[in-house]
Amino acid sequence: MPEELVMAVPRAVLFEPGYFQGLQVGGGAWLETIFEPRNSRFLPRAAAEENPAWKQVIPYVILAHGDTVFCYRRGQRSTETRLRALHSVGLGGHIRHTDDSLFTAPGRAAYDAALERELTEEVEIGAAVLSDTLVGLINDDTTPVGRVHIGLVHIRRLAAPAVRPREQKIAAPRFATVADLLGGETAELESWSRLCLEKWERL
Repeated sequence: MPEELVMAVPRAVLFEPGYFQGLQVGGGAWLETIFEPRNSRFLPRAAAEENPAWKQVIPYVILAHGDTVFCYRRGQRSTETRLRALHSVGLGGHIRHTDDSLFTAPGRAAYDAALERELTEEVEIGAAVLSDTLVGLINDDTTPVGRVHIGLVHIRRLAAPAVRPREQKIAAPRFATVADLLGGETAELESWSRLCLEKWERL
């Protein structure tokens, strides 16, 4: 089986506009850098996971309805073993070289196509989408996973809380309020989810 290749951006290039740790709301300059095709490259995933000189690009989609967000526990079949059993509010995954659109629609269009593919693989959304906004970026160099990934945070607002998992790695799915998640399960939240929820009002 061919080795999986994933989209990544050199850390040095990504942070030319300036370094940040945590959630960066907006993030125009960094997004422009990521979506410039000449700045990205496809690397073997196994090597990229151990090389902090590169940041793998990850769409991180939060599904919201009213004052609730879709949340779940990362099951034992999660491909990212370092996050298993943690709770998450983000859906999405690596941008892989197998996305046909990457060869015909470089830049943002390719990214959007990969995002939709990943989201469709993970969940079935049974409600109208009211809005879909790219609201910022996450960089968390305090964890082994975070040191080799950059997250692009999307909020997709739904007309109803109708989301069904398609994959077993998405366990215990439900909609919950931000207050409930921060008040009761902060210690069990993966760091990206915690960073988003703590600044939810700004998003």
